[in-house]
Amino acid sequence: MNARNRDSCCWLFKNLKILPLKSQYIFFSFIICCQNRDSYELNSEIHNINSIFSSDLHTPTTNLTTFQKYPFYFGIKVFNYFPTSIKNTAHDINQFRSVLESYLLINLLYSLS
Repeated sequence: MNARNRDSCCWLFKNLKILPLKSQYIFFSFIICCQNRDSYELNSEIHNINSIFSSDLHTPTTNLTTFQKYPFYFGIKVFNYFPTSIKNTAHDINQFRSVLESYLLINLLYSLS
């Protein structure tokens, strides 16, 4: 692929259609979150205020860092991070996987902050 030692591998990932490790973790966290949607509550289920965030998952309040690093909490953060066009395809898992993977390949998320 004509890559040198100090070259950025961002274009290699895009050309070979490979997700970086953090993007893979985000991808599978999102898949697990969507497969277990009944374990999570939407903001619209918690309160009746019609807001921009009503379709997001309710983030539980916590001060413990260990709970915030738990996959359950990270799945909520990942779900709320993505645009609603991707969230709306979560009901059909095959279409959802392809849409999410193409989104991650185009944007190549190395971290989620």
